[in-house]
Amino acid sequence: MGEEIARNVGPGGIEVAYERFGDPADPPVLLIMGGGGQMINWPEGFCAELVDRGLQVIRFDNRDAGRSSHFPDAPVPDIQAAMAGDVSSASYTLSDMAADAVGLLDALGLDSAHLVGLSLGGMIAQTIAIEHPGRVLSLTSMSSTTGDPAVGRPDFAAIGPLGAQPEDRQGYVEWQVRVLRAVGSPAFAFDEAAVAARARQAYDRGLDPLGLMRQSVAVLASGDRTARLRRLRVPALVIHGTADLMIDVSGGRATAAAIPGAKLVIIEGLGHSLPRELWPEFAAHIADLVDVTETTTSTT
Repeated sequence: MGEEIARNVGPGGIEVAYERFGDPADPPVLLIMGGGGQMINWPEGFCAELVDRGLQVIRFDNRDAGRSSHFPDAPVPDIQAAMAGDVSSASYTLSDMAADAVGLLDALGLDSAHLVGLSLGGMIAQTIAIEHPGRVLSLTSMSSTTGDPAVGRPDFAAIGPLGAQPEDRQGYVEWQVRVLRAVGSPAFAFDEAAVAARARQAYDRGLDPLGLMRQSVAVLASGDRTARLRRLRVPALVIHGTADLMIDVSGGRATAAAIPGAKLVIIEGLGHSLPRELWPEFAAHIADLVDVTETTTSTT
């Protein structure tokens, strides 16, 4: 099935671009991408790994990314002020982004789904599980954190020199290659051609640098989820890499420690990326969680 647009989604009444793979009768897995990323950042090959394991896959653009609704008339986000505690420039919070995802489930006629979130997407998935527990069958949080500022801190010394996002297409593509090489996975191959191809596609689908900043302020405005994560009663998997410069592995450890019964998978040499070599491993972990959840649900 090709890309489609769902309209009047969630309380915000926004438009959400999405795509479905696999048999609609199979267990639904909702893939939630990270900050500034688009649904295409979940590679089709990775989606295929999940489909091959008997899963239905749905990927979508968050608000302020790709072809979903953007908010150009919103206040200019002030990242520095937000990091200092003044979040008055926030246009929305993770709760709003979580409600978007739940609204997409409504639009697709799905009562619930297995959630898989990467980075910011993991934070959104956690928020859905906290605020809409009846809509969540299982939770997989990848390369993410709890909102506790003491854990999951980025390595600013490594990412700071990468500079601002260029406005022209070729400049953006080259910048994306530099950024993703820097924050990627040193123990695994870096597929420069694939990164460049996705960057060109993302540019053509529509970039919004202020959208990324609005998403970032939303994270800071949403606070620490640790206490609420401790009250979750949902099958959960946490995947994180030891070489993650964007969200330190302590964020993943803290997430798994907070969610009762969560399984923690730490991968040596994995950074803030989805290396092709690991697609089968990621998919197998996710499918195992879904299988256990589906089996348990069907026998209760």
